Amino acid sequence: MAKVTLRKKACSCFSDRFLCIVGALTALLLIWVFLYSSRLNLLFFGFKTSIGPNTSHDPPEKTFYDDPDLSYSIEEPMKNWDDKRKQWLRVHPSFAAGLQERILIVTGSQPSVCKNPAGDHLLLRLFKNKVDYARLHGYEILYNNAYLHPKMDSYWAKIPIIRAAMIAHPEVEWIWWIDSDALFTDMEFKPPLERYKNHKFVVHGWPNLIYENKAKSWTSLNAGVFLIRNCQWSMDFMDVWSKMGPWTPEYEKWAKILTSTFYDKTFPVSDDQSALIYLMFTDRKKWGEKVYLEGEYYLEAYWKGVEGTLDNITKGYMKIEEGATSLRRRHAEKLSNWYGALREPYLKAKGFGFGLGTGRRPFITHFTGCQPCSGNHNPSYKGNECWTEMEKALNFADNQVLRNYGFLHKDLLSSSVHPVLFDYP
Repeated sequence: MAKVTLRKKACSCFSDRFLCIVGALTALLLIWVFLYSSRLNLLFFGFKTSIGPNTSHDPPEKTFYDDPDLSYSIEEPMKNWDDKRKQWLRVHPSFAAGLQERILIVTGSQPSVCKNPAGDHLLLRLFKNKVDYARLHGYEILYNNAYLHPKMDSYWAKIPIIRAAMIAHPEVEWIWWIDSDALFTDMEFKPPLERYKNHKFVVHGWPNLIYENKAKSWTSLNAGVFLIRNCQWSMDFMDVWSKMGPWTPEYEKWAKILTSTFYDKTFPVSDDQSALIYLMFTDRKKWGEKVYLEGEYYLEAYWKGVEGTLDNITKGYMKIEEGATSLRRRHAEKLSNWYGALREPYLKAKGFGFGLGTGRRPFITHFTGCQPCSGNHNPSYKGNECWTEMEKALNFADNQVLRNYGFLHKDLLSSSVHPVLFDYP
């Protein structure tokens, strides 16, 4: 009887071990399947995987990159870009998740050394500001200092690099162009992309000045900061837009047309901004209706309107934090977006609107006419006011970053910093 019992126990132990091994192998198989499917960014029962795009492998299936006739140059029109991009995404499905929110910030400067003795330092600080913003919000950034077409320089240089960036980055939905002399002065705010779901181009401007006024102004919008969707419409638009620039024989013709069209255009050349406005109102159905003229917040604020306000804005934000313990809490930089959202109800309660003079930080401040690299600023600007205000704006923005590292600038005109005390302010 005892032998039978021992035999049964032995069998039981063997069975338990077998089941344990099978269970472990099954668990490992399930984990492998989950990780594999996560890498492909598949959705199971509405559960969105957290594994990011797979950048460690490029499948052998051919895409538009394998076409020997593919050209990155503005001289060769891009056809069927939407289909080519979709096909690439099918081959690389891990990039599909989060596609509509994916932005590439593009900026740049001239290939040569700045003539202004402080120019290269200012450009470095302006670029650092954009890198900081991109890091805080999980955006990638591209800095270009080469003319991708020898005749498309100055303000026209943006179109060749934006077009090339679209081809190089089929995984991004938006290209966000920002001039070198523009900087983020609200490091927490993000563009409300859902608002632009039916549009292809977003720029700060005034619809009435473009479409209603008979007397057309070339400053009805500012082409120094804009978002453009990565799609065929944009390829077609840039093809037409660029042909008003210096690389075509039509350049002189367009200079005369634009100069005669805009009553306040005093320089007799074809420029990108005047050309953009012209295309919008002369073919509103094809181009203008796809352009969102943002006026609810300052996608681009003229620096003279911001001048003299940053110290008071800082005091206003500090006053809010004095009464909000949660906003004073130290936190990891990765959680800055969460704290930005936490701050928003307090700003609204205090009446901080999105217009200048309401107490809210301007989103992007643009030092139009200051020319930090050449130093040849608009003669109407007095003395060193460009550089003084630029220094203030850079330190104002830098304080929003440095605080996560435990420091602040002593004042907005000082490069020196001091430690931030616990529970500040």
